[in-house]
Amino acid sequence: MRRALISPSILDSNFAEIKNTINLLEKMHADFIHFDVMDGNFVPNITFGPKIMQPLRPLTKIPFDTHLMILHPEKYAPLFIEAGADIVTVHQEAAGDLPAIIKMIHDSGKKAGVSIKPGTPASTLYKYIDSIDVVLIMSVEPGFGGQKFMEPMLDKVRDFRQIIDRNKYGCLIEIDGGINTKTAPLAYAAGVDIFVAGSAIFGSPDPEAAMGMLRASIK
Repeated sequence: MRRALISPSILDSNFAEIKNTINLLEKMHADFIHFDVMDGNFVPNITFGPKIMQPLRPLTKIPFDTHLMILHPEKYAPLFIEAGADIVTVHQEAAGDLPAIIKMIHDSGKKAGVSIKPGTPASTLYKYIDSIDVVLIMSVEPGFGGQKFMEPMLDKVRDFRQIIDRNKYGCLIEIDGGINTKTAPLAYAAGVDIFVAGSAIFGSPDPEAAMGMLRASIK
């Protein structure tokens, strides 16, 4: 049975309490910490850069799962790697030379991920699956949290699951957008390995209990 891994998105947390949030994620045994990096160009929102990530790195050994929703990821990925990112995921739609970016991330000793928006066909990534560590399926339009889960995106998950299993690739499937106790079991059944959850955890008055309920829903 596949292990379900949870990557809480701190975009939905209270940054005035960020040290407490990191401690809470340690207590909750989060598998990753998800950083939604947005530039206001590739997506209509602005979040944080490497200087925000860097001082958080010494606070925890939880791997940093960094999702670059930005233009020119080849320019900025090294800065996030230097700041402490463990997984660097770029968008296929924003990458000029995707193989070169993947190689650069791997040469830095980090894991490389590639993401696609809801409107981008899964087939655009088929030829890269054997060379990447994570394929991230957006189940909402990237840019803002709290959106409704797009269930048709699970067809992409099923496609990737079949290819990965048939060829015994080491690539993990991640999903981001609208993940909660109702949608996570559907995503797990379709083949997802890593679940990004933001508002489902940090929008709760008891994030620790919410995390436990999410884990229980996908066992």
